[in-house]
Amino acid sequence: MSLTAEQRLADLRAEFEALVSAPNAPHHSMTAPGNGIYQRWQHPVITAAHVPLEWRYDFNPQTNPFMMERLGINATFNAGAMKWQGKSIVVVRVEGNDRKSFFAIAESANGVDGFRFWPKPVVLPQTEDPDTNVYDMRLTQHEDGWIYGLFCTERKDRALPDDLSAATAQCGIARTKDLITWERLPDLITHSGQQRNVVLHPEFVDGQYALYTRPQDGFISVGAGGGIGWGLCDDMTKAVIQQEVIVDNKAYHTIKEVKNGQGPAPIKTFEGWLHLAHGVRNTAAGLRYVLYMFMTALDQPWCIIHAPGGHFIAPQGQERIGDVSNVVFSNGWIADDDGRVLIYYASSDTRLHVATSTVAQLIDYCKNTPADPLASAACVQQRIDLIDRNAAFLAKNPVSQ
Repeated sequence: MSLTAEQRLADLRAEFEALVSAPNAPHHSMTAPGNGIYQRWQHPVITAAHVPLEWRYDFNPQTNPFMMERLGINATFNAGAMKWQGKSIVVVRVEGNDRKSFFAIAESANGVDGFRFWPKPVVLPQTEDPDTNVYDMRLTQHEDGWIYGLFCTERKDRALPDDLSAATAQCGIARTKDLITWERLPDLITHSGQQRNVVLHPEFVDGQYALYTRPQDGFISVGAGGGIGWGLCDDMTKAVIQQEVIVDNKAYHTIKEVKNGQGPAPIKTFEGWLHLAHGVRNTAAGLRYVLYMFMTALDQPWCIIHAPGGHFIAPQGQERIGDVSNVVFSNGWIADDDGRVLIYYASSDTRLHVATSTVAQLIDYCKNTPADPLASAACVQQRIDLIDRNAAFLAKNPVSQ
C-alpha cells in the first residue's frame, strides 16, 4: 500500500472510531428543561458517516490507490426499533448515493449513543415481482413468536411506461427469528389502491392478525381517502385485508391536513395503547412532516380514546435541513422494562435522532393535553381557560409564584 493510501485509510479509521465512540447527552440542561414531555439529545445517533468504512471503500491499493469512496452513502434514517438480547437495535433505512435504499441493523448498549452496524446489511429475499426500492421497515414482535418487518416496496408503475417518476407503493412483508435470516412473504393485498406505512399490531385481535394501514390513490397523493386504517387478516403468509376502516382521518387546517400514517407498532400500557404517528400539511415551502400521538382502547385498539392536539415532535434547528427539508418521521420506538421510552426519529430524510421519555409521561400527555378544537376562536378559549385555572391556583397557593 502506498504511503498516501495507507495514511488516508488510517485517518479514515481514526475519524470513524471517534464518531461512533462519541458520547451523547441530553439537549437541555437543568436550566433549560424542555417541554416536560420528552428529552431531545444533542447529537444524531446515526448518520451516513456511521456506516462502516468497508461498506464504502475498497481497501485494496491495487484497485483503489487514492483510497476513494466507491459506494457512497447519502442518508441513514427512518429506522424500525426493538429490544434484542439486552441491546437497543434499529433497522435503518440506508440510502446510497444511487438513491437505492436498503436495510441494515445497528445496535447500542444504552440506546442513545455508541451505535455500531452489524457486519453486513440485511439480505432481503425477493418476490416474483422484484423490488426496485425498499424502505421504512416497522418491526413487530408478534405473539405468534415471529418478528415481522413490514416495509414499503416500490416498483415502476407499468401502466405509465413513459413517465419515469410514476411508481407504485405496496406493503412488503418479511419475518425472522434471529434478525439475520429473513423469510420473504407475499406483499399485503388490500382493495384500496396503493399502501404505505402499514404496521402490524403485536397481538391477535379476535384470533386474527391486525394491521394499521394507510390507503392511498397514488404513489405520493392519498387522494380522497387516506388516514390511518385498520384491517384484519387470517394468515400473514398470505396476507389479505378484505375491509379497512379509518381509525384516524385527515382533517382540514391541522397538522394532518394532507396525509397521516402510523409510525411504529403501538406500546401497550395499563391505560391503553400508545400510538406515534406522522402528520403532513402543505406550505409555501413544501410538505411539512411532524409527529403526533394518540391512545386507543386496550380491548379495541382501533378506537381512539385520547387525542392531544397539535404536534408532538416537529423539526427544530439543524433538523430542518437535509435531503428533504422540514421533515421529522418515526417508525421505531422502544419501551424499556423500567418505563423509559426511546423514540427514534429521522430529520429531513437525512439522519437518525433519539428522544427519551417515559410511559407515564406519554400517558399523561395523551390524556391531559387538550384536543384540537379545529377553529381559532375555540383555541383562544382553550388558552383563556388555562390562564383562568392558573390564576385560581396561584390565588390559593401564592408560594407557588
